[in-house]
Amino acid sequence: MAILELNNVTIRFGGLVAVNDVNLKVEEGTIQALIGPNGAGKSTLFNLITGIYTPTSGSISFKGKAVSGTPTYRIAAAGIGRTFQNIRLFTDLTVLDNVLIGAHSRGKWNLAGALMKLSPWVQKEEGALLDLARECLQMVDLTYRAFELSGNLPYGEQRRLEIARALALKPAIILLDEPAAGMNPQEKSELMAMIKRIRETGVTVFLVEHDMKFVMGISDRIAVLDYGEKIAEGVHEEIRQNPKVIEAYLGKGAADAHA
Repeated sequence: MAILELNNVTIRFGGLVAVNDVNLKVEEGTIQALIGPNGAGKSTLFNLITGIYTPTSGSISFKGKAVSGTPTYRIAAAGIGRTFQNIRLFTDLTVLDNVLIGAHSRGKWNLAGALMKLSPWVQKEEGALLDLARECLQMVDLTYRAFELSGNLPYGEQRRLEIARALALKPAIILLDEPAAGMNPQEKSELMAMIKRIRETGVTVFLVEHDMKFVMGISDRIAVLDYGEKIAEGVHEEIRQNPKVIEAYLGKGAADAHA
């Protein structure tokens, strides 16, 4: 069953067609990868899914309900979490506080109650959100860093902290935009194991990544974008042997030689 579905999705910025007539389904409980050369439209597609952009045409549905044109905060509340290609942490806050910011989007109290902390149920919910934040830090192996400033973390741990903050939304699907970027081989191996653990908790994973070894080692299915168009989709071997994919990455001569 598809948890996320894109139907003929197109977006134009003036005369530029950044994403063109893309059809894509992400099956519930899977790890789906989206790959393609730089400028292929991958992050733009994530921005369309999460409401940062609205499609010029086509539709996007999540759990069978249309979300195209829905405000970003409502899409997040509906169960779509994400990270970004460029790390966006609150570097002057602690690791725990960064995750709590994500967790508080689940809160049901109003601002006055939160500031005054007079209501017992507000205090009870605060405790529940703190427990949730700690669980998310445990999921990404950052519990021991909880009270350090996030800006002091090594790069790879900052990446994992962004994932923890997205998990604090309790999403049904998490979109990871180049989660392995800048990581060394050991960090990538740990990240791969972590993403598999996230999937085991019931969260569907949809990721954009340039590291083909990483993608091939973790994904159930792979879709390929080139110049905003989907040129291929399938399992590892289908993608590895597809002439259009080879041409997009290596040039037409390589595709002809492979054929």
